[in-house]
Amino acid sequence: MSGALDIKAPGLKGDNSAFAFDVERVREDFPILKREVYGRPLVYLDNAASAQKPRQVIQAMTDCMENHYSNVHRGVHRLSQEATDLYEAGRSKLARFINAGSDDEIVFTRGATEAINLVASSLGSTLKPGDEVIFTQMEHHSNIVPWQMLRDRTGITLKAVPITPEGELDMEAFDELLTPKTKLVAVVHISNALGTINPVKEIAQKAHAVGAKVLVDGCQALPHTKVDVRDLDVDFYAFSGHKMYGPTGIGALYGKKALLDALPPYQGGGEMIASVTLEKSTFKAAPHRFEAGTPAIVEAVGIGAAVDYLNGIGMDKVAAHEEGLLAYATQQLEAIEGLTLHGRARDKAGILSFTLDCAHPHDIGTIVDRMGVAVRAGHHCAQPVMDAYGVAATARASVGLYNTKAEIDALVEAIKTVKDFFG
Repeated sequence: MSGALDIKAPGLKGDNSAFAFDVERVREDFPILKREVYGRPLVYLDNAASAQKPRQVIQAMTDCMENHYSNVHRGVHRLSQEATDLYEAGRSKLARFINAGSDDEIVFTRGATEAINLVASSLGSTLKPGDEVIFTQMEHHSNIVPWQMLRDRTGITLKAVPITPEGELDMEAFDELLTPKTKLVAVVHISNALGTINPVKEIAQKAHAVGAKVLVDGCQALPHTKVDVRDLDVDFYAFSGHKMYGPTGIGALYGKKALLDALPPYQGGGEMIASVTLEKSTFKAAPHRFEAGTPAIVEAVGIGAAVDYLNGIGMDKVAAHEEGLLAYATQQLEAIEGLTLHGRARDKAGILSFTLDCAHPHDIGTIVDRMGVAVRAGHHCAQPVMDAYGVAATARASVGLYNTKAEIDALVEAIKTVKDFFG
């Protein structure tokens, strides 16, 4: 078998632990960063939507398709065994990356959205009218809509934790909403619209004290900071591959093993069964009971390679680099007259949502794009956040491990061009 299981660290040499973060060397690993947009160097600041892919991830997936591809788990021939090993290695890498108790606590899904829907369907089937689910005003739509759909089917009660003007959760309100009727608290780890880092460990402690389970949307956390699900003591943790420099079409749900084994399957089909007769089917233990059908095999290899990539750099180094970028970007944007930053939490990640008094966010996004700068414009699948600030949309710049201060300067100059255009 080729070295697809042993992806080397990105652009590093010698002892990885002693490596000082060198963003220019890291950027060499991302082929797309060499291209131009409208004759200008690409400045990619839309990482909260989806991050770019390093060569190591691309090569690992290509190697799997060129040399080891087959369906997994059910074949006895050599290629099937190799593909199965690669697929399950991706699961193992994810388990170690978030410090899960075992590989069996990692369920592969199409992404965080499916992971949340899995919990809403499987855990939701155990809830009844009068049971309560708490979410927050800063959730992505994928952590709101499934619970509303569940409410409409079952008659459960939904409660929402409001946010403060600074963009933090109102923890006093959370304490008041939490009751013995609360069965689940669904909360985002880092807000995709505001960058707020929520006190997940504290929330889990309080929820468990009343017998509630905790589901965390970790999409914006895993690419940017070290996550230890056992230290956080959360029951479920959902995330997507494409935001952590891996491929689209794959993500995972972490769940405590005892909880996963107690939940009914999410979908039926091949692979998830123990036996099938015309009268009855029995199901495998977790995680396989939740993985019906042919999985995203090559994508599992890719997400494993993304984990190798991040581990090769070190999440502490990634976090420190991005914290520096956030501080610099905040300072530079605050100096622009007529610009308002939305979300000023004390504990915050590298997401900057802003509006200009002279231009709609869509106009901002269009004009800065002509200068080679990619930002997001819209409600960011977080309309309740927009409602909280009384705006229809914001422009959003979000940093990743390959971004630089020079790129922040390019963003600032592009915004000034917007201001000049609208006079």
